[in-house]
Amino acid sequence: MVGNKVIAIILGGGAGTRLYPLTATRSKPAVPVAGKYRLVDIPISNCINSDISRIFVLTQFNSASLNKHIKNTYQFSGFSKGFVDILAAEQTPESKSWFQGTADAVRQSLKHVERNEFEYVLILSGDQLYQMDFEKMVDNHINSKASISIATIPVGEREATEFGILKADENNCIKSFIEKPAQELLPNWISDTGDAMQQQGRNYLASMGIYVFNRDLLFDLLLNELTDATDFGKEIIPTSINNYKVISYQYGGYWTDIGNIYSFFEANLSLTLDIPPFNLFDNNRMVYSRARMLPPSKVSGTTLANTIIAEGCIIHAATIQNSVIGNRSRIGLGSKLVSCYIIGNDYYETIAEIAQNKEKGLPRIGIGDNCQLTNVIVDKDCRIGDNVIIKGSVDMPNTDHSLFSVKDGIVVIKKGVVIPDGYKISV
Repeated sequence: MVGNKVIAIILGGGAGTRLYPLTATRSKPAVPVAGKYRLVDIPISNCINSDISRIFVLTQFNSASLNKHIKNTYQFSGFSKGFVDILAAEQTPESKSWFQGTADAVRQSLKHVERNEFEYVLILSGDQLYQMDFEKMVDNHINSKASISIATIPVGEREATEFGILKADENNCIKSFIEKPAQELLPNWISDTGDAMQQQGRNYLASMGIYVFNRDLLFDLLLNELTDATDFGKEIIPTSINNYKVISYQYGGYWTDIGNIYSFFEANLSLTLDIPPFNLFDNNRMVYSRARMLPPSKVSGTTLANTIIAEGCIIHAATIQNSVIGNRSRIGLGSKLVSCYIIGNDYYETIAEIAQNKEKGLPRIGIGDNCQLTNVIVDKDCRIGDNVIIKGSVDMPNTDHSLFSVKDGIVVIKKGVVIPDGYKISV
């Protein structure tokens, strides 16, 4: 058991501009996934499943909904030493600036973290989708007598330019590191990732942005040695490789960085596969989230195929295929959805409210009758009228409209907007 020796720090992320408009009013870790969770639930659940129960979440941008979610969700027993505490960026007499990067965020938070007893610090990102046993990684760190461990994953040539790429020796000691190498440099960074990975063309070891630090070293690096460094990947890690024992802990499971709308969309739709890469049905690796007292979903006359439906939905659609339907979603008669993520709603309208809104020409919350949606993300609390056609396509240029955005052929309906009857978004 190493949990009592470890403090976990989850980085709440920056402005998340690549996930806009989903991050217009919320931080990246607060973005809903799989219809009923938030992204931050993933690293927190991985920690809890690894018997690591002392967790700090560092927040800064658009953090109100994230803070509320964490406060309402993670409440440990009064007889437990576990906690999930929010450390928001703050101005102090010693520091007038907000977080300037991943390393600076941890540096500014150390005065709160150091009040606990621990030997190791596990640093995680708040915007990744994966299931990992951190206890094994910490055990490997201890047994290797490492100063720093970096979780790594083999990637192919196409992805390699988007990550920090490293090379390690036969003892997994990292000897060189480069952040987001140019395409022409990649031949020099090929690693022996094992036969199975090489057969898939995954010849490069990429940093997952998951680190284990010895406590004393982390404090010394941030407070004494590298006081001007603001980022782990760009500054702390490359410098440390030359001075300390930094090892690679290779992970072979599913992992994806939710960095943009396309990766977010693909990660959610992959959950509808017969054998999804991320397993929500694993008894030993549960994903925890806020328990909502919602009724079961009700589906009437709908043909469903490869679809996940969360709680409290009322669905009368004709067909739904390859889609994720979030909490409290309402979908009207005759509507057809293909490859959609409907994030859901925060509340129900009463019958009286629906009637009053209809008199005003306002569609009810949810998706109306006889709509056709393909390659669409619908954010929370939208009102989509009847006979609406929204079809994303790679032939559509990226654009930003008051009602929606188009990114990589995916149409994202913005939170809380009203789409009138008969509206059309397509090529």
